[in-house]
Amino acid sequence: MAVSIQLDSIVKRFENTLALDHISLDIQPGELFFLLGPSGCGKTTLLRHIAGFYTPDEGAVRIGGEDVTRLPPHKRDTGMVFQSYALWPHMTLAENVAFGLQMRNVPKREMADRVHEALSIVKMEERANARPNQLSGGQQQRVALARALVVRPRCLLLDEPLSNLDAKLRLEMRIEIRRICKQAGLTSIYVTHDQKEALSIADRLAVLRAGRVEQVGTPLEVFRKPVNQFVASFIGETNFLPPGVFGDRYAAPAGAKVLSIRPETIHFGTPHAGEPALTFSGVIHGSVYLGESAEHLMDVQLPDGSALTIKVFQLNPELLARDEKRTVSAWVSPADIIPLSE
Repeated sequence: MAVSIQLDSIVKRFENTLALDHISLDIQPGELFFLLGPSGCGKTTLLRHIAGFYTPDEGAVRIGGEDVTRLPPHKRDTGMVFQSYALWPHMTLAENVAFGLQMRNVPKREMADRVHEALSIVKMEERANARPNQLSGGQQQRVALARALVVRPRCLLLDEPLSNLDAKLRLEMRIEIRRICKQAGLTSIYVTHDQKEALSIADRLAVLRAGRVEQVGTPLEVFRKPVNQFVASFIGETNFLPPGVFGDRYAAPAGAKVLSIRPETIHFGTPHAGEPALTFSGVIHGSVYLGESAEHLMDVQLPDGSALTIKVFQLNPELLARDEKRTVSAWVSPADIIPLSE
């Protein structure tokens, strides 16, 4: 049965460094929740508080409504998957997965059934007698997941589990990890610095910076409605323009200090008839061709006479400017402009 996880104003200091600054989160039963942020933001430190490897200086950790703040890791009934797979090379996959059950003195018959069930969930049951050095990185990660699942934990904690895989394997394993977590019916907390990883499979995510939570929401909410410049620039790419860039054609809300405009929301040419749009022109002076898309650098003139370089993403590109400059017309929908006050 999936459990809720509550973090109540967690504070952690390491000597003179404030690693976690009154972090509070409420994670729902069965949720795949991501902790996302740059290196050093506190996401792994927070995960280790949930696992029990760290004890907070202030605040409380609750799993399924139970206060586990002072409980050691082995009494919290959580499953942990680390960056390194940490598989025993001299053991078969089945023996690796069974190790946690042996430590719990589970009867042999039940142990065999649970090992088979866990390997089946990760689609590795046919390789039960293989050894880790006979597997690819993605297969080893599946076994590490099975080892965490076999003990039937109350929740699953994943610390950058795909960081050691190549780009193609990471893409494949993203969907597999979501499938495995949902099939097992576990509340799962996943740490990563990879924004695309978080956006692609999270139910909700928290963006952290310098030990504090900047924003919590669904991937769509955080991407479409960032609360500040840090979140807007960390989740995806964006252009920051002054509120008066379009003159009296666009009235920025009171308190707006900057406008965030995603590169993919800027279009070349003229808008469709009847579509509300803000038009402008600029000079493209650099393009990176990626086949299905292109990334362009474009200089636009500001009302005060200065120029600003923005980035434009174009799908199925027909326009390139590598060694020359080209003046083009462009437009953006007002609905795609995100005013930010900080």
